[in-house]
Amino acid sequence: MPSEQALAKRLRKRDPEAWAGLYEEYMPKIYRYIALKVSNRHDAEDLTEQVFLKALESSGRFGWTGAPIASWLFRIARNQVIDFWRTDKTKRLTPLHEWLVDHEMGPEAVAELNADMRLILEAMAGLTRAQRDVIELRFGAGLTTAEVARILGKSQGAVKVMQHAALAALRQKLEGRCEDGQAIARHT
Repeated sequence: MPSEQALAKRLRKRDPEAWAGLYEEYMPKIYRYIALKVSNRHDAEDLTEQVFLKALESSGRFGWTGAPIASWLFRIARNQVIDFWRTDKTKRLTPLHEWLVDHEMGPEAVAELNADMRLILEAMAGLTRAQRDVIELRFGAGLTTAEVARILGKSQGAVKVMQHAALAALRQKLEGRCEDGQAIARHT
């Protein structure tokens, strides 16, 4: 991608190539981030679409402030998720692990993956908000440490510390709940 400032200028002018490049680079990351938050494939797809529509709608007012464009998109995504849960707390959920399954996996492997995902999601609920944010952005959205640092407005060192603490806490919570500690390692 071109420099952030040049890209911001092109986005503000609604340059179709700039928007296509932005969508191509960030759509999978935004989708994975949202999918972790809503646990329903259809809602995640709809919300991801809404993120890019909102970004396009607000692009005329978008001014580059030195912050990464990714942080703007993830802030829109976070707000979409908050609005999603705020409007209807009785949303129908399809457990995340049910639609992450590779349909060519055998029934035993699917059952193991489902059990592992339930354990991980339960353990993540015990993390601090900041730790969950780092884990969701790093491993859910697949962002680099530098990208997460820019989005959260923290140094890379701080993100690495939070990630280390979060993984240590997860490891401790999961210890003894998985056969010889190997269950989760199979899927990572």
